[in-house]
Amino acid sequence: MSTRVSKLTADVGPGERSGDRRWLALVVIALAQLMVALDATIVNIALPSAQHALGFGDGDRQWVVTAYTLAFAGLLLLGGRVADHLGGRRAFLIGLVGFAAASALAGAAPGFGVLVAGRALQGAFAALLAPTALSMVVMTFTEPRERAKAFGVYGAVASSGGALGLLLGGSLTQYLEWRWCLYVNVAIAVGALLAGLSVLPDPPVQARARAAIDVISGVTITAGLAAVVFGCSQAVLHGWTSARVVVPLIGGVVAIGLFLLRQARIPSPLLPLRVLANGSRAGAYVALASAVVGSFGMFLMLTYYFQVIRHWSPLHAGLAFLPLAGAVSASAYGLASRLLPRVAPRALIVPGLLVAASGLALLTRLDASSGYLTLLVPAELLLGAGMGCVFTPSISLATNGVERRDMGVAAATANTAMQIGGSIGTAVLNTVAITTTAAYLSAHARSATAGRDALVHGYATATGWAAALLVAVAAVALLLIRVPKGAPTAKDTR
Repeated sequence: MSTRVSKLTADVGPGERSGDRRWLALVVIALAQLMVALDATIVNIALPSAQHALGFGDGDRQWVVTAYTLAFAGLLLLGGRVADHLGGRRAFLIGLVGFAAASALAGAAPGFGVLVAGRALQGAFAALLAPTALSMVVMTFTEPRERAKAFGVYGAVASSGGALGLLLGGSLTQYLEWRWCLYVNVAIAVGALLAGLSVLPDPPVQARARAAIDVISGVTITAGLAAVVFGCSQAVLHGWTSARVVVPLIGGVVAIGLFLLRQARIPSPLLPLRVLANGSRAGAYVALASAVVGSFGMFLMLTYYFQVIRHWSPLHAGLAFLPLAGAVSASAYGLASRLLPRVAPRALIVPGLLVAASGLALLTRLDASSGYLTLLVPAELLLGAGMGCVFTPSISLATNGVERRDMGVAAATANTAMQIGGSIGTAVLNTVAITTTAAYLSAHARSATAGRDALVHGYATATGWAAALLVAVAAVALLLIRVPKGAPTAKDTR
């Protein structure tokens, strides 16, 4: 990433005295975003080792992952408003310190309870850090061409971080131990903090952003989103008709409805409904959520495929995702960021969703002996290329036209969409895979390879459903997104 930013710095004109400082600030912001993105997947490959070391059961292991995603998704909107209240620089630095401390706590955990508590705290501070990082990019880069480059770097980091997390997690687990998958965040956060103290901008807080934070709304939306994500995660173990799924889903929907009703009635809402009212922005949020469903679906299915079916080591499995990470970075920075100032955003988002869907559709041909170079690499390259063209313009659109006082909460809504998409998408696709596997076993019980074939059939079917989702969302994006090329990202209100 430093190579890309060095090139970007070289492109800045000599008359822009603050240019180098702004691009250095982007490096710091991107490092923080990388840390947050990595943590969504870095623990996944290390989970079997952590389970063996701490001695918790199969029924509890999901909480090591969901404790992070639940806290992250549920607190993002509140984190965005807190960022607006404190100011970007202060909120960013607080988020870095808190994330580093939570990572150290989880890494040193003597037992399951402390590990889960540390993961939840990581999610809470990520909920402050992620929207702050995005809003600082928007506030720092206002010229369309520079903004497109900055979003290209940010989009590449945000969208490839999950795959890089799998690679790094496999390396650390195999050569050190699982705890280093958490300790590595401390090193990244300390480095970003030391650099950020000198290069991060410190714009004044808007007067209206100093209004009291609506804590009741924050609690309501947090509880609602957490209940929805919790209900979907329980479907993996208990099925969609179980009371353990239906009750939290209904409760979550009711809580979200009450939250929206309250936002329409109070003078200083946590989430001004005007942020959601713009069709193009809403289309960007939907595109972000669905793209994450596709990427997380591939991570989940291929991680199990590599380690359970092909018996690859954690490092080997992580390395197998490198084509995906490289394709995302090349597409987001090399293609999407260069085209964004010249074409309308939906001219990138809609084709990007369709290209990503074609990569997932290839995996419907998956079997136990599928060639890595002939099937898996092409699927990863197509998904990565498509995702890069979705993330960069969608992240830009997520804050398009919002008032500066709402920048943090608009960025938080974008991150919420991604976290909810990843959490719900993973739960739903995993349920599809398990259900399909059970049906296949029932129909082919006499086959000597029924167990292996049933698992692969489940993975292939789940990725097919993910591909269908992306095609449907491409149609939605085509209808909703109407922003022309070169549209301003934010507007000032004085």
